[in-house]
Amino acid sequence: MPARTRLAFVACVCVILAAVPNVAAKAADVTAAQRQTIDSIIHDYLLQHPDVLIAALRAAQDKLDRDSTAKATQAVASHRQQIFDDPATPAQGSAPGSATLVEFFDYRCPYCKQVQPALEALLQQDPKLRVVYKELPILGPVSITAAHAALAAQRQGKYDAFHSAMMDARGQITDDTVYQVAGSVGLDVGRLKRDMAAPEIARQLKANLALADELDIHGTPAFIVGNRVVPGAVDLDSLKTMIADARKQ
Repeated sequence: MPARTRLAFVACVCVILAAVPNVAAKAADVTAAQRQTIDSIIHDYLLQHPDVLIAALRAAQDKLDRDSTAKATQAVASHRQQIFDDPATPAQGSAPGSATLVEFFDYRCPYCKQVQPALEALLQQDPKLRVVYKELPILGPVSITAAHAALAAQRQGKYDAFHSAMMDARGQITDDTVYQVAGSVGLDVGRLKRDMAAPEIARQLKANLALADELDIHGTPAFIVGNRVVPGAVDLDSLKTMIADARKQ
């Protein structure tokens, strides 16, 4: 059972206990025999009234969702400059643009690759959109190598080309894959490797990981637009709706 569902279930049980008659006694005042009787009452009540369980679970889940949304909105407001306007973070599209879409991603994430065509279509179709790329290497050492390479490629003016080629790469990605992709887009691989060791790049990735944690982002892809944090792969139409809503704010 997912953690959020478990929390909702616990809240649900509390509601049910309040609804079941004669079970409001304090736990310290309940004997073993009485506890067995209460357990039996609850069991029978749930069997006879499954709608109570379903309604309580839904209500608890809705509350968790509202609380999570409120927390994410506050986190976005508190870290707005770092999210949307960090000059060290790669970006494409109009600057400053009438709307900004931020993506947290990992080059080894299949869902990030799945959503990449939608992002490319958005940039082609929307001349006033800016897309900000937050490297979030959470899928192992190769992901870290790729993220370092991407930020190092920025120093040669080839972040966009490297990013696109890495997103197009299929199959098992290794360190060799990263350097092969770098060479294929015209990067000086020797210089790239030296730049990858720059402490500024390590600090930038560490900052991205800390920012993701503040925003309760623990997987990729995840998007931020306006005041919303949206986890998971999102289709083109949904992205357009999110951007339109942000522009109305």
